[in-house]
Amino acid sequence: MNKKVLDYLEAHNVLSLATYGDEGVWSTAVYYVNDGYNLYFLSAPHTRHSKSIATNPQVAATIQKNYSNWEEIKGIQLEGQCIRIPQEESQVIIDLYAQKFPIIGPEAPPQIANALDKIGWYQITPTRLYFIDNSKGLGHRIEIAL
Repeated sequence: MNKKVLDYLEAHNVLSLATYGDEGVWSTAVYYVNDGYNLYFLSAPHTRHSKSIATNPQVAATIQKNYSNWEEIKGIQLEGQCIRIPQEESQVIIDLYAQKFPIIGPEAPPQIANALDKIGWYQITPTRLYFIDNSKGLGHRIEIAL
């Protein structure tokens, strides 16, 4: 099962991130890359979700594509801790991210390169992770041992 889940993580690009902070609950979609079960994304530190993470690192997320038939639904549900990665430790994540999303690599257009100078890199470390697979029955999910 672990290979199936890791393959699913690698095959998808967007996660829906839920946070809770001073302004209340919030959800946003972010591009991500994974290294095993750890998930990495970039975001501007002034965004609502980034400010929430700074004060409350507990997050939840889902990853799935847009299915039209409930029997086809597969996806990931998780909860975990999210931290902003210190600048001096971010190069490994930048390289990993650029492999999946080449637009941020060495050939990045100027507007992307300028934007990257103003963002932060974040890591989600799941504490619970479930794989949903409705092809095995409505609401079928398996908790993945982390």
